[in-house]
Amino acid sequence: MTNITSVERDRLVLLHEGHFFDFKSKEISPASLSKTISAFANSSGGEVLIGVDEVEGLSGGERQWNGFVEPEQANGIFQVLHDLDPVGSNFVAQFLSAEGAKGFVLHLMVEKTQSVVRSTSGKVYVRRGAQNLPLSEDAIKRLHYDKGIISYEDELVNVVHKEITNSEMVIEFLLNTIPTGEPPEWLEKQKVLLSGRPTVAGILLFSDSPQSTLPKRSAVKILRYQTKDDAERDYLVGTPETIEGPVYSLVFDTVARVREIIEGIEKVGARGMEKISYPEEALHELVTNAILHRDYSVAADVQVRIFDNRVEIESPGKLPGHVTLLNIAKTQFARNPKLVRLVNKFENPPNKDVGEGINTAFEAMEKLRLKKPEFSESDAGLLVTLRHESLASPEQLVMEYLKSNDEITNQQAREISGIKSENTMKNVFYRLRGAGQIEQTPKVPGKKYSWRLKTDN
Repeated sequence: MTNITSVERDRLVLLHEGHFFDFKSKEISPASLSKTISAFANSSGGEVLIGVDEVEGLSGGERQWNGFVEPEQANGIFQVLHDLDPVGSNFVAQFLSAEGAKGFVLHLMVEKTQSVVRSTSGKVYVRRGAQNLPLSEDAIKRLHYDKGIISYEDELVNVVHKEITNSEMVIEFLLNTIPTGEPPEWLEKQKVLLSGRPTVAGILLFSDSPQSTLPKRSAVKILRYQTKDDAERDYLVGTPETIEGPVYSLVFDTVARVREIIEGIEKVGARGMEKISYPEEALHELVTNAILHRDYSVAADVQVRIFDNRVEIESPGKLPGHVTLLNIAKTQFARNPKLVRLVNKFENPPNKDVGEGINTAFEAMEKLRLKKPEFSESDAGLLVTLRHESLASPEQLVMEYLKSNDEITNQQAREISGIKSENTMKNVFYRLRGAGQIEQTPKVPGKKYSWRLKTDN
């Protein structure tokens, strides 16, 4: 039981219903409530306040606190929660009482689950905006892939077994790793060769040309955009490049090519034009993650988009299992466990520290005093953004620049700080002027306004 103030109560009932939040009356039937629970659990999780009524008001709709008289009145809801999750690891419930308000409101927090959660009617729901949408059988199978309950890496591919039993890749691998092994027997033991047919994982790992068997889902596209803004065709430099090959070489070849492109980009720095540099560990770990943990059932390649001020790595597929944007750096879940396990057997594997890739990327960016990788999720998949923006404050960056340069303009300051707004940058200059650090350079006709270190009069 948690007691809240009237101010906190009013703030709660004014929240908007949406993808992560919902209100329900205490009169809702447990069976109807199970639709919302199913939808949140099968999506990204969410919260429900039970005991808040929506009433028609002059402004079109208001809510009022109208909770349970006694907590025992919610026993039917707790029974449904137990039926949907007997262990109780995916739901947290607490009663709220508020000063000046009637009854107890049940605050239910639903975690994203590793399993598919059905409503009491047996239907499966997902959350889209403020709606709970039922899924067809085909969509439920798609949800199983999204959650990592079934993995596309285990699907059989309709090609002859020689595609992986007699390839240069598998022969080289076995000679270096298991000198006494014979390809067919070893591949069968690893369950990447079943009934004489390779699995998707087997093709990705040991075929010399996976892309000929699994087109549109086993390569990496690299695109260079000469802009700091959105990816528009007008800013695309040259033709997008495609990196192909078995998973092992795909990681290293992609990182090498991305670094090569990045090294050709310059930006304004404290000492004038400087080469852009991202830590190789961060690029390597995030590219490895994108390739090994992507959803191979989605017919799309991994994309690496290189901009003047950032690198974006997009991996097809939703976050699997219980992984969310909030816990991605603290939890582990392998959507493609065979792929992850077997590529780790290679000499100098790309995933040396299994499960530590994202933390390694965070640490590498911090060592260079760059901002941490940013993660976002869309219908297309998981997007990781590496920004070439310093952790230093804008004021520090301006002062550092002026140690090596006589003056700095608003545009130059925005270049080195990543600030987009001209007015926001002006405020940085004003704060430094107020602190007695800089002064405005005397205006020269034809030149832009600029600032310099404060000199003694």
